[in-house]
Amino acid sequence: MAAPLDCRGKWLDLSRPRVMGVLNVTPDSFSDGGRYLEPERAIARAREMVAEGAAVIDVGGESTRPGSAPVGVDEELRRVIPVVGALAKELPVPVSVDTSTPEVMRRACAAGAGLINDVRALQRRGAIEAAAETGAPVCLMHMRGEPRTMQDHPRYDDDVVAEVCEFLEQRARACEAAGIGRARLLIDPGFGFGKALGHNLRLLNNLDRVAAIGLPVVVGLSRKSMIGNVLDAPVERRLHGSLAAAVLAVARGARLVRAHDVRAHVEALRVTEAVLQAG
Repeated sequence: MAAPLDCRGKWLDLSRPRVMGVLNVTPDSFSDGGRYLEPERAIARAREMVAEGAAVIDVGGESTRPGSAPVGVDEELRRVIPVVGALAKELPVPVSVDTSTPEVMRRACAAGAGLINDVRALQRRGAIEAAAETGAPVCLMHMRGEPRTMQDHPRYDDDVVAEVCEFLEQRARACEAAGIGRARLLIDPGFGFGKALGHNLRLLNNLDRVAAIGLPVVVGLSRKSMIGNVLDAPVERRLHGSLAAAVLAVARGARLVRAHDVRAHVEALRVTEAVLQAG
């Protein structure tokens, strides 16, 4: 059972599966890009997600969808900091910052963010040092390549699950060496980040191997192309498939599910938890 996570003064209880609400303050994210660019709308959406049962709100100012271009530091700060600061003061749950940029990590945590969610697993220059300085927990995600090109014929030598686990274990060791203890770490296998459909399906089916690393597992499956590819459905018709994937992930050990449709995921995970506890 995962211990409660101290997100710089606000606690995230991972003894049961929880939902992380997605809040993209970007013009080009694949699902809700442009919808919450204005801080007032972003803050209102965060309130809604907490009311629906979100245990943490994840604020991102740079799209990492396939083919996306990088965002400058000043622009990412302009998008993220006002929202993070307002939410950290108001919400009873932790606020996470979805960034790979050291300066954004520092500034967001100074504004009240309690968790760093990095799709590049602190591999940018200076990121691991910045994260260590903040004292915040960190989610390390596996990604093959960079968002602009990661879906251009992704390949793995043999076993995608083994390669993902090896990478996450290596990054966890690097964090420990930099002063970020295992009690501050979460891991994410990175569904859709440099992985073809077959890779994603094998990862999901073998998620228990990722959980065996011994760190809380975060999954981001909501509305992703792997759901669309299975169902032949556009983004707006991927909720049911996303729920099925989330249930399977939790049954295989995931503790935190990143989702756009918070209420639906919270209810699905409550049923899943009840079944799993029944023995």
